[in-house]
Amino acid sequence: MEKADAYKRLTEHGIRPSLQRLAILDYLIKHTNHPNVDEVYQAMCHDIPTLSKTTVYNTLRMFADNHVAQMITIDDHRVCYDGNMNPHVHFYCKNCGKVYDLFDEPAPALKNDFMVDGHLVSEEQLYYKGICKDCLAKDKEKTKQRYS
Repeated sequence: MEKADAYKRLTEHGIRPSLQRLAILDYLIKHTNHPNVDEVYQAMCHDIPTLSKTTVYNTLRMFADNHVAQMITIDDHRVCYDGNMNPHVHFYCKNCGKVYDLFDEPAPALKNDFMVDGHLVSEEQLYYKGICKDCLAKDKEKTKQRYS
């Protein structure tokens, strides 16, 4: 995605496209590793010396609130962000902490808000937790070495 596309996405969602907002959205879209606030800040603070961690936090929250990016809440200690707004499933590895996109899994695609037991549902996400294939392969190798 070009910065012009980031500009367009921001303006379509009613967000004024400042230099920092454009840079943060561009970073999110180009880095599909589902970074958290600290990771985004560390990656960008050298190029934008006036950037603060608070600005990154507030910008990412605003993006999530305005459906410019997804906020994925893994648990109380892990919140990450995804610039891909197409419906897709996420997988969280409980061993290494990485978050993967699972594009081949059926994903919820909320077309309209709806009511369930008196609750208004306006967003849905699906993610799995388990052990990723890389960690499984490492564990398999460790087990193999241990008993050889």
